[in-house]
Amino acid sequence: MNQQFMEKLKQQLEQELQEIEQQLEESERPEATELSNYDNHPADNASDLTDQLTEMAIDEHRGDNAEEIKRALQAMQDGTYGKCAVCGEEIPQGRLEAMPKAMTCVEHAEQKEEELRPVEEEVLSASPKSDDFVEVEEFGSSDTPSDKN
Repeated sequence: MNQQFMEKLKQQLEQELQEIEQQLEESERPEATELSNYDNHPADNASDLTDQLTEMAIDEHRGDNAEEIKRALQAMQDGTYGKCAVCGEEIPQGRLEAMPKAMTCVEHAEQKEEELRPVEEEVLSASPKSDDFVEVEEFGSSDTPSDKN
């Protein structure tokens, strides 16, 4: 990777980091719209809570982005920038140009995304076992004589 390209990416990352840090500094938590919850409708409280949680999530996302940028800038200083952190292969310049904070090649970035999936998906996507109903029915139901005793 040539030095001019690297310098361009470094400036881009530093500018993005500066913008994110400024946004985090200027970020304000939405305040409740009412002084008391006594006579509030529950929807008003829910709206306030939603606004607060949304702002917190945005700030957390900004903080995560700032950390990724700092890691990329540190890798530039260490001389490891542009190499996949997993396999050590060169990261294509097109990927770095599109996403300067990338620390992995596309293949390993996709693996990372798969690892971030919620664990509930496994349960929700699992097909039910055919013998589950039979197993539960052994305990009886309102249709069986054992329940009428």
